[in-house]
Amino acid sequence: MRLLDILSANCIKADLKGKNRKDVISELVELLAKAGAVKDKSKVIEAVMEREKLMSTGIGNGVAIPHAKTNASQRLCAAFGRTGGVPFDALDEKPVRLIFLLVTPEGETGPHISALARISRLLKHKVFKDALLTAKDEAEIYRLIEEEERKR
Repeated sequence: MRLLDILSANCIKADLKGKNRKDVISELVELLAKAGAVKDKSKVIEAVMEREKLMSTGIGNGVAIPHAKTNASQRLCAAFGRTGGVPFDALDEKPVRLIFLLVTPEGETGPHISALARISRLLKHKVFKDALLTAKDEAEIYRLIEEEERKR
């Protein structure tokens, strides 16, 4: 699976403004809604926050991959955002700076798991992660993801 199959350029935000987990998730859901990838923003936010109650999706090293299954989505879709640092209850207890949000239809499992694994693998590469942190805007972030996917 290629990440850019589920992440469109208009679902990237280089400067999330939210100061907490729910706020940044809401900003990312807004991107998906504007792109027509999800039908009901409040349903998606509720599903993601319910998933967060089970266990934080802050995987450490400044990265979070919040995700949820909901019938408000017809297909697996993603949004990406960068922040100055948001508390996320991450495993390492450090603030999160890079956030990939995944939303998938209820009952769908395979592609969702593949996407989680793909994002985790890509973000283990320090040079790539550092480039995402210093990219000047959304277009550069998209280009970096495109280049990284070609390599791996």
